[in-house]
Amino acid sequence: MPQRVFKVDIDMTIIIRTDSSSVIGTGHIMRDIVLSGQFSEAKIIFAVQDLPGNINHKIKEKDYILETLASNHIETFIPIVEKYHPDMIVIDHYGIDERYEKQLKEKYPNIKLMVLDDTYERHHCDIVLNHNIYADKGRYKNLIPKQCELRCGKEFTLLREEFHTIPLKQKKPAAKIKNVLISMGGTDHLNISTKLIYALEIFTDLTIDIVSTGANPHIGELQKIQACKNNITLHVNIDYIAQLMYKADLAIVSPSVTMNEIFYLEIPFISIKTANNQNEMHDYLIRGKYIALDTFNKKKFVEVFQNIYSGGINV
Repeated sequence: MPQRVFKVDIDMTIIIRTDSSSVIGTGHIMRDIVLSGQFSEAKIIFAVQDLPGNINHKIKEKDYILETLASNHIETFIPIVEKYHPDMIVIDHYGIDERYEKQLKEKYPNIKLMVLDDTYERHHCDIVLNHNIYADKGRYKNLIPKQCELRCGKEFTLLREEFHTIPLKQKKPAAKIKNVLISMGGTDHLNISTKLIYALEIFTDLTIDIVSTGANPHIGELQKIQACKNNITLHVNIDYIAQLMYKADLAIVSPSVTMNEIFYLEIPFISIKTANNQNEMHDYLIRGKYIALDTFNKKKFVEVFQNIYSGGINV
């Protein structure tokens, strides 16, 4: 069972600097909301940009304070820090680097700075959190200050509350694949979900659940497909993906933070890489001899799925 990332005092103030969009995706904000839940006694402020396809409404739904920034420049963030005088700043953003972090620490040496990292970058902060199953403390040698605290690995995985209500006992493997879950990220910028539907058409006895969000620019196309096919159910902006995962005989997912959830529930899967920031997870899966595809190729995918479907590959 993953543990709490950080203990906070009841009067603590925390600013979380993150973003979401059709390009960035939705994963940063979703995991930061989970992290915020661990800071239940603290005052939480999200500092975000209003980018196309964002899910800033998710922050409002949780009743956290939302501050909108005009850009990603540090000059637009400083006034937020001055306004709230936080005890801690959390940064979860690929567009914020070591230089930005160092400027913050030099200006506010008494504010604790925690950075979420997935790709072993250089950081100038007090705490690095890499909550992925592949996280390796040794990879941070010479990348962070000596006094920086490392929180790495599956014991710190950020899981939404719904996952704590699902039985942890391993499911009995299905005799035949019938229920398939497709979850290719909140924005699915490559429209892989649609391509998978057409690739799976030849397997006529499948029931397919597709999970996405309103930030997906292809959601209209998926809705039209669902209307024509009685074996497909599209789930948008849901809070019960853990149930769908547990029901599935096989999940088709990207090697993103979703993979942490797949491993937690021990669900058989096929992974398809869709972005370079998934390289670390993808390489971890390859080393573990899991089924992990570099890209979506219909012919290759159907071949792999057919082998699983017919019992030729044990996932």
